[in-house]
Amino acid sequence: MHATNIRLRDFIVTDNGWIFAASGYDHTGGVQAVLRYIPDQNGDREMGGVRYRKLDFDESGEFLEKNRASWKFRLPEDAISRVLRSNERIPALAKEDPRVAVIVDVLKSAGIPVDKMGVTGSMLPGLQIEGSDIDFVVYGRYWFLARDAIRREISRNRGRDRDQDSDKLEIKEISEAMWRQIYAKRVPEISFEEFLTHELRKGNRGMVGDTYFDLLFVRDWDQLPVTQERGADLRRCSLTARVLSADLAFDSPAIYEIDHPVVSKILCYTHTYAGQALAGEVVEARGMLEDVRGQKRLVVGTSREPVGEWMRSLDLLGRVPQPEK
Repeated sequence: MHATNIRLRDFIVTDNGWIFAASGYDHTGGVQAVLRYIPDQNGDREMGGVRYRKLDFDESGEFLEKNRASWKFRLPEDAISRVLRSNERIPALAKEDPRVAVIVDVLKSAGIPVDKMGVTGSMLPGLQIEGSDIDFVVYGRYWFLARDAIRREISRNRGRDRDQDSDKLEIKEISEAMWRQIYAKRVPEISFEEFLTHELRKGNRGMVGDTYFDLLFVRDWDQLPVTQERGADLRRCSLTARVLSADLAFDSPAIYEIDHPVVSKILCYTHTYAGQALAGEVVEARGMLEDVRGQKRLVVGTSREPVGEWMRSLDLLGRVPQPEK
């Protein structure tokens, strides 16, 4: 099994039936992956006659620490039984699940090839349950076309007469109640009003029927390989800077190149702050200052939902400091 063929958001099944999600692109010395599902006879999910239990981020780390500590940060290639690739699951899912079919049809109409679409999360291994979200993947430059297509579809359906085709599945905007659920799940270090202002601009989330979905960015093959070098922690700090480039703002980590006398980049490992700012905007951020071979970068997301780490666009919020006269 060649780890170089594993991309972010693909799933990996080990010989003992544990299911990991690829959490990065750089698999030097083992696959970057997080344990998501383990066989458990009391689990609430089932695949191929085997029951599974989903682990949250903290549970995953504790389970590996206790049962296979050497797999906690890098999964060895010789432990891999098979790889579940996000894009290979789409054709079957589009036939099985009308909600996925609606999203696929909208994106196909926008000129996006089916092999540039994928699915991750519980739907990838077939472990979804009632209430599971749809984590829809789009690769490379096609992601931006997909985001625009979803925005157009939401706008079109917003203006439709609800008495017509009321039973037809359609893509629609997220209600405030659902936004509050998403906010409560993520527990970000910004207010709900700030969170919602940023999220509404991103345009990568919606509802299909009564199911929440989001569009997740994954680099295409021509954007690989990627080396993700770990830096040396220096100190926690805050900064204000102008964004020079946000081309990879929806990647994981989200990357923002900034104009700052000390720090060259902001890396956001927390999904909440993906797409948080556009090129040219002034941002305010707090996280861990790292040194990578003499280059300084600010990391937001040193844990799953970090306390005291955040990022906001001051331009979007109308809070850009005015120069003194």
